[in-house]
Amino acid sequence: MTTKPNDKPYRPTGEFEDPVSSPWYYQPKPQRWVRPRLKPILLITLPFALLLGIWFEGETSSAQSRLLAAYASRLTYTVGEGPTEAVRYPQEGPFDERLGYVRLPALVSRLQQSGMRIDQQAAFSTDLLRYFDAGFFPPFREKARAGLSIVDEDQQRLYQFLYPRRGYTNFTDIPRPIVEALLYIENRGLLKEGNIQANPAVDWSRFLKAALFKVGDAMNVDTPAAGGSTLATQIEKYRHSEDGVTSSIAEKLRQIASASVRVYQRGIDTHPARRDLVLDYVNTVPLSAAPGHGEVNGIGDGLHVWFGADFARTNELLSLQNPEGDELAAQGLALRQIVALMIAQRRPSYYLLQDRSDLEQLTSSYLRLIARKGIISPEALDAALGQQLVFRDFRIAPAAQVSETNKGANVIRNRLVSLMGVPLYALDRMDLSVQTTLDKELQETVTAHLRNLRDESTAQQQGLVGEYLLRPGQSSALRYSFTLFERGGNSNRVRVQTDNTDVPFDINEGSKLELGSTAKLRVLATYLGMVADLHQRFAAMSVDEMMQLRDPVRDALSRWVLEQMISTPDLELSALLDLALERRYSASPAERFFTGGGLHTFGNFKPEDNGRVPTVRESLQDSVNLPFVRMLRDITNAITYLKWNDVDRVLKDDTDARRTEMLTRFIDREGSIFLWRFWVKYQGKSSPERTDLFLSGIHPSPVRLAVVYRYLFPEADETQFAEFLEQRLPQQDFTPAAVSRLYKQYAPDAYTLQDQGYLAKVHPLELWLVAYLERNKTGTFKDVLESSKEQRQQVYNWLMRTKAKNARDSRVRTMLEMEAFTEIHRRWKQLGYPFEQLVPSLATALGSSGDRPAA
Repeated sequence: MTTKPNDKPYRPTGEFEDPVSSPWYYQPKPQRWVRPRLKPILLITLPFALLLGIWFEGETSSAQSRLLAAYASRLTYTVGEGPTEAVRYPQEGPFDERLGYVRLPALVSRLQQSGMRIDQQAAFSTDLLRYFDAGFFPPFREKARAGLSIVDEDQQRLYQFLYPRRGYTNFTDIPRPIVEALLYIENRGLLKEGNIQANPAVDWSRFLKAALFKVGDAMNVDTPAAGGSTLATQIEKYRHSEDGVTSSIAEKLRQIASASVRVYQRGIDTHPARRDLVLDYVNTVPLSAAPGHGEVNGIGDGLHVWFGADFARTNELLSLQNPEGDELAAQGLALRQIVALMIAQRRPSYYLLQDRSDLEQLTSSYLRLIARKGIISPEALDAALGQQLVFRDFRIAPAAQVSETNKGANVIRNRLVSLMGVPLYALDRMDLSVQTTLDKELQETVTAHLRNLRDESTAQQQGLVGEYLLRPGQSSALRYSFTLFERGGNSNRVRVQTDNTDVPFDINEGSKLELGSTAKLRVLATYLGMVADLHQRFAAMSVDEMMQLRDPVRDALSRWVLEQMISTPDLELSALLDLALERRYSASPAERFFTGGGLHTFGNFKPEDNGRVPTVRESLQDSVNLPFVRMLRDITNAITYLKWNDVDRVLKDDTDARRTEMLTRFIDREGSIFLWRFWVKYQGKSSPERTDLFLSGIHPSPVRLAVVYRYLFPEADETQFAEFLEQRLPQQDFTPAAVSRLYKQYAPDAYTLQDQGYLAKVHPLELWLVAYLERNKTGTFKDVLESSKEQRQQVYNWLMRTKAKNARDSRVRTMLEMEAFTEIHRRWKQLGYPFEQLVPSLATALGSSGDRPAA
């Protein structure tokens, strides 16, 4: 058998049926089957049919409308009771960040930690969870305008911030020239009549053109830039894509897919969705950010912020038919501003802030193009070309938001800022609704009454002018604040919280004032709490055990509780508290009190109270000062005795090791306070500025200057030292021998830091800090504290000398008082005290630590 390389097997038909004996063989030029010539036909018709199908689908969206509408109908959610795990939150996108959706996980956690709970929450369907997890944007009808809304208990609006501030409610509200100009510039076929199923997310001709140019760009072929975006994909981009930009081809495809599903969620008829796209785009297109205003979104806000144009007037002008004269000129300017903003959205910061002349030229070009298409009349074109864009001067006419002076609303907003941990600017723009317990009508009535009290005659009618009250003429300068609570169930509801200032600042919540009234209430609560603690401590003891504790030198409050419980062994707590309210404290101002590190005296508001010895109850009713000072002294002593059973030994025995520990802590604390003051003084200054500032506080003399210079610049030689002395003391003639003597005598290691401070007549720690900053220019205050531990102890060596026992005694007493006030502060925090520390002084009983009026 002979074969050729290109011969193929041949099997004749009909002769042999037995497969075993079937003579398969190769032979040259075999007789072949007769086959129809389909391959060339298929090669021609299949691509044509495929192209035809693609064209038909692109024109009609017939298949995708049915498929996507059916799929989108399954992307649902339901609102159920309590929290759910079937939910997802966006992680990026300007729109989702602005409305607070990105913050939701953190906000929910923060609010739950503050005692709140989730009553209802949206749960995603299984298909929606998969869709979101695949990376697409949920296809809901999103809010074009949103913001913080606050209502009172009866749903009356206290505050509402809508952002953007200006916008259209319905598509039909948008003047025709705006719609047609927008579509011509951005998406010409969007509202084409005829095909109700059309997918507005893809303009196939633009998309294919952009794709071809992209391929050419990848192949280093010089091609013009072309965008394939539609309004639908642009909205997806600036709302949900990271930073509002298309970072990759994959991101562009995600925008297209998300937009396609979104427009079909309401069914195969996309005409309503296409009109909504125009409405949403006009209301929310990003237009950079402006000083004093923040980000600018939407044509309405853009007109106001960038051009100072009135939104309503602009709409009125663009709706005019055949205007003349001034109205035609005004319409031309409005057209120019609208077209400019539509162009500016492509590069907002560039066109609106950097190169406005380029924007002027492009605007004129587009005005001619849209006039050629018949969108505007020749007269309107001439009027628009005859105008120029005049941008707002933010220095002369700032575009700042109008401040809200509703006191109740400001109270809620400030509390929300604290509760949610977001700034006020971001809070106002969140998609957030809040119901409060305030009563709007009562709030407004009280606010009006407080404002009326500025009038002198009104103040007199209300009995506010007189002895111990206002003097004539003071009424207009006085500021009142008022808070009203309604007691109910297990809570007190705030019904009114206001003041009579005309600024957003809220006195009740935002100020820290020396308020003796609230301080006395907190002292009273702490006093009764201490009595209750002592009752619990002694209740488990027998009378004999309590009598052994009744030491005559013990603190007065513990001793009094012991006496009451010894005399009445089964004394109930409520009865003991009643007795505590009947204890008497002297109101005499004659006594001097060691507190806050020194001796202090206090006075009463009314001199006639000086001779009284009122009960605790009477002291509160009449707001007498001195009993509360003495009451707070009893509290601090009781806390000290509870911690130190033998506190008298600590106070008197100079050999007690605990005194050394306390003194070390005192030195460390006081030294840190001084260092902080010096740190603030020299922070941010250069080396010459620090030196000049330091030396400006010293009366110059050769010894003082020598001590300072040798300490600050230990590596400087005698020549540099001489130049320094000559510069600082030009009137003195220094001989080389005198310079050399000063240079050697006051070397840095010749004296201790404490002695160097004494010689230079400066605080040693200030001298040390200036030297430290000379060597450590990038150090922080934390570094300063860490590096100065030894120096802080060293400069107080004098305190440890034998002759300084009285000084040590006073500092030990000061430290004991500070420790007691740490415990008092803890108790006050439980009573709602809003600040992080108390002034460790008995003056705190009269308000020196400050408080908020809302307390």
